[in-house]
Amino acid sequence: MSNLLVDAYHVAWGDMMFMKHNFWNILVMSIMSPLLYLIAFGYGLRTGQTDIGVSYVAFVIPGIAALSSLSSSFGSTATRMNVQRLYYKSFDEMMMCPLSLSSIVIGKCMLGLTRGLISCLLIYALGLFLASDLALTPLVVLCIVISCITFSLLGMAAALLSKSHQSMATLNSLIILPMTFLCGTFFSVSSLNPVFQAVLYCLPLTHASETIRAAALPDYLEFPWISLAVLIAFGAAFFALNLYLLKTRKV
Repeated sequence: MSNLLVDAYHVAWGDMMFMKHNFWNILVMSIMSPLLYLIAFGYGLRTGQTDIGVSYVAFVIPGIAALSSLSSSFGSTATRMNVQRLYYKSFDEMMMCPLSLSSIVIGKCMLGLTRGLISCLLIYALGLFLASDLALTPLVVLCIVISCITFSLLGMAAALLSKSHQSMATLNSLIILPMTFLCGTFFSVSSLNPVFQAVLYCLPLTHASETIRAAALPDYLEFPWISLAVLIAFGAAFFALNLYLLKTRKV
């Protein structure tokens, strides 16, 4: 286990140095999209109380945090890996090093995890000042961490499957864009037709939104442990997929 973590650290070191040298740019990019979503959806479109008895701002902020875990974690991991694979060719050199595949997967996801946590915690910290109903508990942090890890692993899988920058853009349009607006980030999935509910519960962002929102509003919502288990299962599946792609494909 110690060798695995040491190898993962060495894999992640270059990405962490990249983040260090571009910290302020990354910080601005990490907060702008969630902030715009909060202004547009939290204040621009709806006001008043929701069905569960909290303001719409309190309802939507956990959803925006879940959305931030998707966009920041997926985007930073997928984009960085795509550039390394297709432009610099540095990923090929790393694959020739005596590193385990598991350490490569873990290390390459650290950038997405770190950037996702920064984005989520910034918007959630702002939400604590805007909505008194929100709570900051260890369960909230745990759900955000699991979400960021899951979507970082998804971003790595997308980068490994992409054969060009254009195919990565296509994957974003087919996977990320629909999840952004349909997975309960801005509305309750339970209010939809059961058929649509069944479809949306097949997507990981729906479970991320449900778990983060329930953990943030413990006095109003019962925590969906099944959704947390499903989110962890998605993460495990993406991890296994990355191992398979690294082992069987010429990356």
